[in-house]
Amino acid sequence: MRPALLALSLLITLSGALSAQDAGSSPVPRVVQLDAASREYTRVLGGPPETVTMRSGQVVLAPGAAVGEHSTEGYEEVVIVLAGSGEVRVAGGATLALAPGSVAYCPPQTTHDVVNNGTVPLRYLYVVARAP
Repeated sequence: MRPALLALSLLITLSGALSAQDAGSSPVPRVVQLDAASREYTRVLGGPPETVTMRSGQVVLAPGAAVGEHSTEGYEEVVIVLAGSGEVRVAGGATLALAPGSVAYCPPQTTHDVVNNGTVPLRYLYVVARAP
């Protein structure tokens, strides 16, 4: 298994292992299989009761496409790049380069956009969790 996919599988498995109560149920360990051929957004973890606070999804952006500027608000977010290239454009000037195997972090209250500036689809997994 490629290192990025192994890390992703481990991240998903460990995220389910956290314990907390939500409406009487606790998250349980799990593995979610991503569809490497998917050409659209795929929800991976939907939050409670699947997880404590974490949500995640697989995003596929066509060349030249952008997610659209948005804020992390009270959450922190990581973007884990599986294929393609692009950048995270942070309001206020920072630009974070994205390439396969890279992980970009956006702290709470960060306005940003993810843009595919490459020539092939940008495929990434985002993970957001409520900030303390």
